[in-house]
Amino acid sequence: MHDALYHFLVGALDLFLWGGELIGEENLPARGPAVFVANHLDATGPIACCCSLPMRLYPWVISDMMDRQTAAAYLNMDFTERQLHFKPPLSLWFSRLLSRVTVPMFWSLGCIPVYKGDYERMKETLRLSMDVLRQGKFLLIFPEEPSLPADERTGMKPFQRTFARLGELYYAETKERLPFYPVAVHPKNFVQVGKGVLFNPLSPPGVERQRLKGRLESEVREMYLKLSSEAGEIGALTPERK
Repeated sequence: MHDALYHFLVGALDLFLWGGELIGEENLPARGPAVFVANHLDATGPIACCCSLPMRLYPWVISDMMDRQTAAAYLNMDFTERQLHFKPPLSLWFSRLLSRVTVPMFWSLGCIPVYKGDYERMKETLRLSMDVLRQGKFLLIFPEEPSLPADERTGMKPFQRTFARLGELYYAETKERLPFYPVAVHPKNFVQVGKGVLFNPLSPPGVERQRLKGRLESEVREMYLKLSSEAGEIGALTPERK
């Protein structure tokens, strides 16, 4: 998809579905490549980030959402019944209809399929991601592990650390340190960007993956809690995340 069309579609989403405020714009990189790491906040996170961050983003998306054979079932389980509270058979019908729109949309937006739990296929996710980074562009990643319990104050689930491997791969190829930017999405229509965290090539790979995972998770959580405090909402979750 041409960048102009991407920004047109994102502008339409911002007008009709998001309309939020970006905080920390001074922390945005002047140029790429870079990786933005955000909390998911159900369907809100991806929409909010794409609408708020003023650059062309290439998001990681669960592979089931990008497969015509599995998208309807995944949408039905994760979105239509859980978030919209539709009941069968209406939920199934709606999910099938919605998947006819979302699958081609994800591919046209340049989204990258993520094959969680499949080590060999995750190599393809990393390969496609490196193609984006080589072009000096921006990735958007939501690394929460859906099978783990959510934090009561933020609704966030612990981050996985697979995304941190991009720092290793990029440095091995270019000898340059890849920056990772924490992004907090808040249900009161705020997106906040923190300062970038650079990959450290001097640290052992396993240690560095854990450091990046922990640092970014901590900073996203702290920004979320600060936004909640300023909104007078610490301890409160949106109905979808309770």
